[in-house]
Amino acid sequence: MQLNPAQNAAVRHIDGPLLVLAGAGSGKTRVVTEKLAYLVERGFAPEQLLAITFTNKAAREMRERAAARLRAQAEGLTICTFHALGLRMMQAEARFAGLRPGFSVLDADESFKLLKELAPSGISKDNLFWLKNTISQLKNQGHDPGQAMALAGGARERQAAELYASYQKRLAAFNAVDFDDLIRLPVAMLEEHESLRSRWQARYRYLMVDEYQDTNSAQYRLLKALAGERGAFTAVGDDDQSIYAWRGADPENLNRLGEDYPALRIVKLEQNYRCAARILRAANAVIGHNPRVHPKTLWSDLPEGPPIRVLVCRDNDHEAERVVGELIARKENGKCRWSDCAVLYRGNHQARALEQALRLTSTPYVIAGGDSLFDCAEVKDALAYLRLIANPSDDGAFLRVINTPRREIGATTLERLGEQAARLNLSLSQAAGQDSVLAQLPARPSAALAQFEHLLSEWRRQANRTAPDELLAEVLDRIGYSEYLDTLDKTPEQRQRRQRNIDALKNILAGFARQRRSGLAELTQVVSLLSDADDDDRDGVRLMTLHAAKGLEFRHVALVGLEDGTFPHASAVDEGRVEEERRLFYVGLTRARQTLLLSYSEKRRRFGSVEACTPSRFLDELPAKELHWEGREPERDAEHARDLAAAHLARMAALLDG
Repeated sequence: MQLNPAQNAAVRHIDGPLLVLAGAGSGKTRVVTEKLAYLVERGFAPEQLLAITFTNKAAREMRERAAARLRAQAEGLTICTFHALGLRMMQAEARFAGLRPGFSVLDADESFKLLKELAPSGISKDNLFWLKNTISQLKNQGHDPGQAMALAGGARERQAAELYASYQKRLAAFNAVDFDDLIRLPVAMLEEHESLRSRWQARYRYLMVDEYQDTNSAQYRLLKALAGERGAFTAVGDDDQSIYAWRGADPENLNRLGEDYPALRIVKLEQNYRCAARILRAANAVIGHNPRVHPKTLWSDLPEGPPIRVLVCRDNDHEAERVVGELIARKENGKCRWSDCAVLYRGNHQARALEQALRLTSTPYVIAGGDSLFDCAEVKDALAYLRLIANPSDDGAFLRVINTPRREIGATTLERLGEQAARLNLSLSQAAGQDSVLAQLPARPSAALAQFEHLLSEWRRQANRTAPDELLAEVLDRIGYSEYLDTLDKTPEQRQRRQRNIDALKNILAGFARQRRSGLAELTQVVSLLSDADDDDRDGVRLMTLHAAKGLEFRHVALVGLEDGTFPHASAVDEGRVEEERRLFYVGLTRARQTLLLSYSEKRRRFGSVEACTPSRFLDELPAKELHWEGREPERDAEHARDLAAAHLARMAALLDG
């Protein structure tokens, strides 16, 4: 397929800054891939090109497309997430970030535990979460603890700034960073050191940023620092799909580009290659209710498609039954796979009734956006052992594994160990290796600590000459981890699942070691970023939140729970964020390729009681001529009911045959 005129213009403009406003389904990934190829054709070395996206999955897909287009030349390209880029920079320039080589990257659980330890005693859970989120926001805005204190406008903000300072001091002592630091620290490095900035600007002569509307303040500053005054970059985004303000994304970054780069050229991609024309008209009508600096009107050469069906249901159980029934009809009549069908909802709690209805009809399903491999406890345990072997200063890893499996080392002993470590300015592991420290502890835990440190020393000697997957196997065998897992799991299936996860981690470690030929410290840093949920290729109806659905597409989509208070969400209405909720609705509509089903309940159970519901205001914003409301056209409803009955009979026959 040839590029259309707008796509071609976006690919060929390389002489100055470019903003590509890419509507849903407009082929932006193809534009990015073709532009990378065009830059190579125009004389750029692959090593001089940097493409940044937001998820590991998106980066992987972009690498695959680039490899198909550029063949061997694609190996020199840097295609990664913002956090992976930040990690790469900090590994190369650790001293500029105030770190030593082999630093650790704490995951979200470990950083939260550290904050909880440093927070004032007796603090409420809600206040602790507020402090955590506030510190994260400060980092996403590029502020250090001193700047945070200067910006504090009240006692609560000052408390957050003080905790931020203590937290960073503890991270420095552990030679560790958290995920937010992977952006904040590279920004500070580049902005403060001209020679460093010049070196990285020379390294990457052209930048491409995908999903630009999702950038936060620190990410925008990183882009500016790397692009410099020359502005050799292409930013690809869609203001109509900006749905992550709640986690720090700043849609104003779209406008800042024009302010900071007056020569900025804007290209709009408005031809949609995904959705039926009727669905696009509905989506355009909805998003037209939002004020827009860069308005777009998506259009398509694809067929009209059937009317958008709207189901009015008694309650959420009835809604689930009706939606599942409709999907069964799509499957039987459309001869598609179950995985061609998706049910989208505003909140995860809405999946319960859907799961029950799917199970009752023996319909396979997959809940997308669940825990990834790297969220599993056994994988975190295994990685923590490797992190501690690679970095004796990693107190987070030490605390995770010291009693995994149990070693008779209690909280009191760990507290006394921590006091001695702080007095000697050592990490917990380093302190546990000091005879003078162990002599001040009770005999049994002291002996257990000494034995643990002996094992760590032995594994550290092995690390330089043993493959990481083989080292992990040795570690898990020596500590009796398999027997430990046997005590945790109640069923053989649970035990087998844990073992599969451990085996998958070993394979990943082996693969990364072959590709990167790096040391254990760097390897554990890279693996710590692999937090995206694993792809699941099982054939089942996809259940997912609207946020998780962004970037995906399905032949048949059902969007459920369209009541005010559910969608738009009540808190968003109270806080004046209806425009972002409308963009989220727009994202949901444009996930559908062929058919779209919308539903709402007249009553819904909330917090143990049944409440009457008001249909979502977004339904009123849809053009009436594109909709088929059940109950308003009896003849068409009767025909549809016959189709549903035939589909269910076919489904029952297939189940009986099976």
